[in-house]
Amino acid sequence: MQRVLIPYERIKLMKRDRSIAEMVESLCKCTVSISDDGVEVSGDPLGEFNASNIIFAFGRGFDIGTACMLADESLYFSLIDLEQHFGSENRIHQVKARIIGENGKVKANIEKVSKAKLSIYGNTVCFIGTHEEINEAQACVNALIDGETHRSAYRKMEAAHRKNRERASSMLQQ
Repeated sequence: MQRVLIPYERIKLMKRDRSIAEMVESLCKCTVSISDDGVEVSGDPLGEFNASNIIFAFGRGFDIGTACMLADESLYFSLIDLEQHFGSENRIHQVKARIIGENGKVKANIEKVSKAKLSIYGNTVCFIGTHEEINEAQACVNALIDGETHRSAYRKMEAAHRKNRERASSMLQQ
C-alpha cells in the first residue's frame, strides 16, 4: 500500500467526483481510498506505482485525463519547485505569470512546440511528456525563471527541439 500526499483542495475534488478515483482504479488495476489527509493506493506493485504517479500529477494540477497519460511507460513526470529558486511569494507570482503569459499564450506555446503538458499549480511548474519533450519545455521555463526574455526562452526551447529532431533523425539513419 502506498500513501500519496496531495493538496487538500485536490482531495476534495476527488471526493466530490468519485469518477476520478474510478478511472485510476480501472487503468491501474488497483484500489484507491481517499481520506482528508491523503490518498491510499493498494494493489500489485506496478499498479500501485502507476496509480501513485497519476494521483501525484493530479495533485499538482493536471486534469485526470492528462495525469493518466503517465500509465504509458514512455511518458514521464517532472517538477520545478519555484520556492527553491525564490524566497518571496511576490517573485514566485511574477515568474508564474511570465510562464503562463497573457491569456495563457506562453504556456500554450511551450506545449505546442515541445508537445509536453504543463501545469502551473501552487509554487510548482510540472511537466508530463517524453524525456525529450520535457527537456525542451524545461529549457524555456528555466530561461524564464532566470529572468531571460520570452524571445530568448523560446529560442532555447526551439534549439533543444531541433537538437532532439536531429538526434532522432540520425538514429533512424543508423
